[in-house]
Amino acid sequence: MTVKRKRHMENIRLQKFLAQAEVASRRGAEELIANGHVTVNGKRASLGDKVNSKDVVMVRDKRIIPQKGNVYIMLHKPRGYVTTMRDELGRKCVDHLMGGLNERVFPVGRLDKDSEGLLLMTNDGGWANKVTHPSGNVFKTYRVTVGAPATDAQLDKLSAGVMIDGRPTKEALVTVESQQNDRVVLKIVIGEGRNRQIRNMCEQVGLNVKRLKRTKIGALSLGMLPPGKWRELNEKEVGLVFK
Repeated sequence: MTVKRKRHMENIRLQKFLAQAEVASRRGAEELIANGHVTVNGKRASLGDKVNSKDVVMVRDKRIIPQKGNVYIMLHKPRGYVTTMRDELGRKCVDHLMGGLNERVFPVGRLDKDSEGLLLMTNDGGWANKVTHPSGNVFKTYRVTVGAPATDAQLDKLSAGVMIDGRPTKEALVTVESQQNDRVVLKIVIGEGRNRQIRNMCEQVGLNVKRLKRTKIGALSLGMLPPGKWRELNEKEVGLVFK
């Protein structure tokens, strides 16, 4: 199932059109237009021109194809992959898992290399910013396996917030899902997304993380999607992220 996409792009400024098509940055697109390298329907373009999907836009005699529409992806990131589309160190990155997808997308937020679970991918910058910005109040749910024991005092500290890099974390919802002799499985729900936050929180209270898996973003659940696989979200699921 896929999200309904706009068949006809509304009129937008030419420099925004070029930026969305990844021809150049917005500033770079303005320079291309000002220097006479862009035509619209055979005529030299000017700053301030607007275009839609029916217009023929050329940059240095090469036609620019408009972006097909917004794409929203759920990926089950396995452990061992870095959350980037390319890696200068040659490590496995999530782009290697996106076979069969024709549109260019980017990760929404991050999961560190040793973590796994639900990762969102999109080409919609506004939506991605809303998901990741603290003002969006998007909660993330994690299944965290730590070494036993996990005392009530440690869990209370996790819930209340701990100091990381000189700033306290916000309150978290921490519950024990199961407990064995050598490990404890916790469910931790947080409303912020600082770098390696769950791991750092656990380290601050003396808990050793053995496994970390993100299972939900908002009300959107990873479900039974196998590791390393992805699928598009439908329109309802896109909205579940903010519930």
